[in-house]
Amino acid sequence: MAAHAEPCNPTPNRARLGMIEATNTASDDVRLPGAFTWRDRFMEHRWTLLALLLCQVGQMTASLLLPSFSADVIDTGIAAADISVIRYYGGLMGIAAGVQLVLSAVAVFLGASVAYRIGQSLRADVFGKVHSLALSQVQGFTVGSLITRCTNDVLQVQSMLIMAFTMIVVAPIMGVGSAIMAVRQDVQLSWLMVVAVPVLAGIIGFLTFKAIPLYQRMQRQLDGVNSILREQIEGIRVIRAFLQQSRESTRFETANTDLTDTAIQSGRLMAMIMPSLTAVMQLTSVALIWAGASRVREGDLEIGSLIAFLSYVALILIAVMMLGLMIVMLPRALVSAHRITTLLQSPIEVGPCAHPKPLPQSGDGLPLRLEDVGFGYSGAEAMVIEEIGFDLGPGEVLGIIGATGSGKSTILNLIARLNDPSTGRITLGDVDLRQIAPQEFSSHIGYVPQKAYLFSGTVADTLRLGNQQADEATLWKALEIAQAADFVRAMPEGLGAPVAQGGANFSGGQRQRLAIARALVCDADLYLFDDSFSALDQTTDRKLRAALRGAVSHAATVIVSQRVASIKDADRILVIEKGRMVGLGPHDTLMRECPVYAETVHSQAMPEEDAA
Repeated sequence: MAAHAEPCNPTPNRARLGMIEATNTASDDVRLPGAFTWRDRFMEHRWTLLALLLCQVGQMTASLLLPSFSADVIDTGIAAADISVIRYYGGLMGIAAGVQLVLSAVAVFLGASVAYRIGQSLRADVFGKVHSLALSQVQGFTVGSLITRCTNDVLQVQSMLIMAFTMIVVAPIMGVGSAIMAVRQDVQLSWLMVVAVPVLAGIIGFLTFKAIPLYQRMQRQLDGVNSILREQIEGIRVIRAFLQQSRESTRFETANTDLTDTAIQSGRLMAMIMPSLTAVMQLTSVALIWAGASRVREGDLEIGSLIAFLSYVALILIAVMMLGLMIVMLPRALVSAHRITTLLQSPIEVGPCAHPKPLPQSGDGLPLRLEDVGFGYSGAEAMVIEEIGFDLGPGEVLGIIGATGSGKSTILNLIARLNDPSTGRITLGDVDLRQIAPQEFSSHIGYVPQKAYLFSGTVADTLRLGNQQADEATLWKALEIAQAADFVRAMPEGLGAPVAQGGANFSGGQRQRLAIARALVCDADLYLFDDSFSALDQTTDRKLRAALRGAVSHAATVIVSQRVASIKDADRILVIEKGRMVGLGPHDTLMRECPVYAETVHSQAMPEEDAA
């Protein structure tokens, strides 16, 4: 778990390796980490739950009176051939049955309504929590697990609540009330229930104890199936290109078989509950009839009382069966509830500041500064990056280059505040990023991620993602700079052309250019390009960078690239190797003074360029 820094404290702090500074205070409209409790969630529906409780108590009271009225009909009315007594108690039975029917229907409606509303709010909370997580936390939970928690886990809890609200009150009242009413009918026969109830409780407890580990394993395996399926759908082109359909099918089949085997094992275990409970209760009923018949023959017990006693035993059987049905669902629901709670109570590592500071209002742009910045994942043996520092003024361009895995994208993610640094601090306009309100910060940056992801909608919807008020002239200007105007104009719908999920109906280069245009529409003070020109040919790359230089001359710009040509003309270039700075300066200076950079340039140069 991440370490918690003092809220909005911009002072650099040498945290332990792998520990992350987090701002755990929030504005009034943001829940604090750990604020989620199930008690609060139920208290939101306390009046509905109170009405539900009263309905359940009322309908169970009516149910418990029916066998007693039946005994009076037999012993007082039928035995004495008194038709008025039969009519009287028969009428009471009719009223009790009607009350039970109405109250039961109302209780079921209220219970289902509350369960669905809690499920709705849980899904909304999980969805909102996922969007508040730092990038490192998302990677820690894994996308497959987050999807499962938002869908299947919430469904398990919701299904359990529907059953609980309709049975959790009924079963105890029915069981305890029936036992009390049975004792009132005859004390001597009640000893059989004293034996049966502990046996039933023991069976339920044993099977539940065995089932919980299986359901924990099942949810983890379900996470795995979701992750594999998501990975295979996203990577279907690679799978087909390398003819790996058989391998991936085997991989999915293995995960699916493991999940199925665990589900069958837990299902068999839970399937033993109802037969076991039924067997115990039926044996109890047989023993009651055998013992009661002899007492009726001896005149110590009325026939009506024996029938009422058997009815109460039947009600106890029904109550136990209800508990059995709940027990079947309870272990899995408890596991799902724990997984949801773990997510919702996880700390906010990248949160809003309680007392944010405004960015300075200046028409000259805002300077960016990194002061001794380091970042490491929780529990990692080594830092991803260490001691990174530079200043970048308005109108300046900084290129970042390094080998794969050297930490280039990590630096950009920290500047974009997808993560917070473990050590050091990052400032924009001399204000620590952790002290800036998220809404204000996002309005000052234009970010193009490494993977140019486009949301479904139209081209105009895509471009307006960061600036909803942008007019068509602004959109076309951004497309011109991003070298995307030609292919957008070529589409019959123009700005209204549809964009498929993820931008699947565009090529890789087109997606990158649309993502760059989307960032330019923001008219920001800080632009971040994370290897955003990799899918472009050299001619388009050169034209785009030339147009971009003039369009963002007022802003600070950071470009991460694997290609030297994309950052060669930057004011300064930051060279990263194994998470550390090994060079910082313009191209010509680095060629003389930084062997790592010179080697990279020579490795990418054409033979004639290298010779020159």
